[in-house]
Amino acid sequence: MGALSSPPVIEAVVLAHNEEENLPDCLRSLLWADALLVIDDCSQDRTAQIAGAMGARVVAHPFHDYAEQRNAALAAAEGDWVFFVDADERATPELAQEIRQVVHGSQAGWWVPRDNYIFGRLTRHAGWYPDYQLRLLRRGRASYDSTRMVHETVLLDGEAGWLQHSLIHYNYRSLRQFLAKQSRYAALEAESLRQQGVAPKLHSVVLQPVREFRRRFLALEGYRDGLHGLCLCLLLAYYNARTYWHLLRLDTRHVAL
Repeated sequence: MGALSSPPVIEAVVLAHNEEENLPDCLRSLLWADALLVIDDCSQDRTAQIAGAMGARVVAHPFHDYAEQRNAALAAAEGDWVFFVDADERATPELAQEIRQVVHGSQAGWWVPRDNYIFGRLTRHAGWYPDYQLRLLRRGRASYDSTRMVHETVLLDGEAGWLQHSLIHYNYRSLRQFLAKQSRYAALEAESLRQQGVAPKLHSVVLQPVREFRRRFLALEGYRDGLHGLCLCLLLAYYNARTYWHLLRLDTRHVAL
């Protein structure tokens, strides 16, 4: 009889920057994984110490953009599979059990749904559910598109499957956090659009956010979340306008009217 092959090694990876508040609960939800890796963006708080004390391997890597940071994490990882989890996310026991089962298959990656809690409320519409993210990746068969610096895209060598159980995402606990993060996203998205050769258009500052609001509030049924949904759709439309305003400012030499 041949020797039994060892089970695949699953390494849970967390990208972190000043996450001492979120990190303990996040890592506790990942203790079922075979290894823990924290990619620390030069935190000034106790992020690195907490990660080390909880058994995670800590690799320092300054943040440039989201795609580059995740590619750095893939390069530092050592497991057969990499499971990306953000510090404000939690893996449930049901999700852990499902992951343990699917890594024996032939897929190169798996999409994971998320339950998004925004301002403390589970949000089911306006594009926030099932909010699939390609987070479980077979190492060596995945990388991130360097042209997408925010809302990063996986380049996968093979087929991807779809998991049934959700990550819990405590997304935007306060309006202040929402505004700060969306401001950062808008600037990165504008730079990404510029690098893709998207010409800055003055009318996009108005038309694109209108389209974004209609898409989220009507097509994606944000209205079903009531006043909460309306406010979210308006906020996201506003930051869509900010993105195109940033794009205009990045190239003031040529504005295509």
